[in-house]
Amino acid sequence: MDSPPGLTLRTPEGRPYLFDPGALCLELLPTGGPGLLARYEVLHEPADLVRWAERSRLPAGLAPAVSASELVDAHTLRDALHRLATDRAHGRALGASDLDVVNRFAAREPLVARIDVGAGVGAVRAWAPGATGSQLLSTVARDAIDLFTGPYARRIRACGSHDCSLLFVDTSRPGRRRWCAMERCGNRSKARAHRARQSENQAGTRAEDPAGQHAGSEGES
Repeated sequence: MDSPPGLTLRTPEGRPYLFDPGALCLELLPTGGPGLLARYEVLHEPADLVRWAERSRLPAGLAPAVSASELVDAHTLRDALHRLATDRAHGRALGASDLDVVNRFAAREPLVARIDVGAGVGAVRAWAPGATGSQLLSTVARDAIDLFTGPYARRIRACGSHDCSLLFVDTSRPGRRRWCAMERCGNRSKARAHRARQSENQAGTRAEDPAGQHAGSEGES
């Protein structure tokens, strides 16, 4: 059985959880980003981008050769995608310079898929030899064009938690996804709401308990 799509991320406490951003281009965003997001940077050397590609939703078997300059390009494309997705999530106009970045990368040669012999009489999807970081980034940029111009463009959202910066596209049928992952921000929100209700109930019980009020007045006399 195929594993569910998504990335395995970790909470600040080190607990793993599955985050599915819903699109290849959005899978690149948790690797870091512009401004304050630079503190989450994980693409420090070319091998890091190769590992990201191997763990992405692209079919298995991809291991591109990535140069130092292509790693710089990955940062450039990712940061532009981060700004574009954030703008779309908050209903703002998309930045022309960021769109130019995506179009520039999309114009390059993309990854090339091929068919190889599989088990028995079957066939398997594979990658043409010599895949490069430039081809990988072109494929990511083309995916972004499909997303931002397609039917799910209006479903690009930011996680509903005030302290989470993850972005995703809601591909669910009802279109009601609010959290990056229920096992992280969704459960934290439910726990906060439960604690708030308990606090309100306890405060209401104290305020409405005439026996407690009477006992208090007797103790003071």
